[in-house]
Amino acid sequence: MTVSIKEAVKMLEKMPRRPLGFFPTPLCRLDALSEELGVNLWIKRDDFTGSNLFGGNKTRKLEFLIGKAVDEGAECVFTYGATQSNHAMQTAWAAAKNGLKPILYLAAVVPPDPEDFKANLLLDGIFGAEIHVVDLEEGESFADAERRSFRMGKEHIASLEKEGVNSYDIPMGGANVYGSLGYVNAMVELAGQMEEQNLRFDHMYHSTGSGGTMAGLAAGKALLGLDMQIHSITAMEVDERYAERAVKLANGALELIGASESVSEEDLIIDQNHYGPGYECPSEEATEAIKLLARREGILVDPVYSGKAFAGLISDVRSGRIPAGSDVLFLHTGGSTVFFAEKEIIGDLC
Repeated sequence: MTVSIKEAVKMLEKMPRRPLGFFPTPLCRLDALSEELGVNLWIKRDDFTGSNLFGGNKTRKLEFLIGKAVDEGAECVFTYGATQSNHAMQTAWAAAKNGLKPILYLAAVVPPDPEDFKANLLLDGIFGAEIHVVDLEEGESFADAERRSFRMGKEHIASLEKEGVNSYDIPMGGANVYGSLGYVNAMVELAGQMEEQNLRFDHMYHSTGSGGTMAGLAAGKALLGLDMQIHSITAMEVDERYAERAVKLANGALELIGASESVSEEDLIIDQNHYGPGYECPSEEATEAIKLLARREGILVDPVYSGKAFAGLISDVRSGRIPAGSDVLFLHTGGSTVFFAEKEIIGDLC
């Protein structure tokens, strides 16, 4: 049994939440690319979430995460990611907007110049974040450095607790059950737009990293009984328990709002064929996709996340895995600040 849009809205209204973005985000058809690719291609502009120029999918999650932090009386918010993390930057401004001190532990996949912070690192500083750059040690992977940054963060939190300072710890990407509520809510918003515009979609494509957005989308789909396949294109290599963790997040989010619906691993379509050559490493396929969308529709997607997801969509359409005439939605999750980051991340876009 599924619930109505109105019922879903009421279920979500019970949760701690702080307004951050401008919603609903636009839902519009890509006319030129629809004609070129032979499908009815639409885009949901979650790069426009606000409350400044630099939105993205994390803003939806942070409405609930910051809401929980404020509800618990936190003074500081900790989070993690790479040095050019969109999530960390959005956490910085969301925390500042709500009178909380943002503290960031950021792994240097691409080492930044400490005298010349760029893009998201620059914005982190402008928003008043306390920034800890965690350099990768010899032979250490990004995942290794991330685990080390988590330990450093926990030690810092414990130190502040001894001083009587209450902190709220947000995982990388905002991937916990409260963060995933942001994309349960996004699916409710989308369902309302589809109803108003008399639309339906056979397929949705989006980028996935830490898995919280994917979990929320799957939970929202189950809650409302929406009939579309959601294709989650990974931005990095994931381990064998990735789907299991996403299902746990999805079902945890549904449980929080009192829903009886559930998600299983069979409900997830996780595509790992487009993240290469690695996280924050540009690919020829993504570069082509970025240029195609920019030059046909005037819309930018980034080379780390959404560019690779859009490349996955194009690949599936051109190969026939998505039949001609299908109704396809691309969820733009933001990330345009990376165009002002280090050359190693951007690649050859000109």
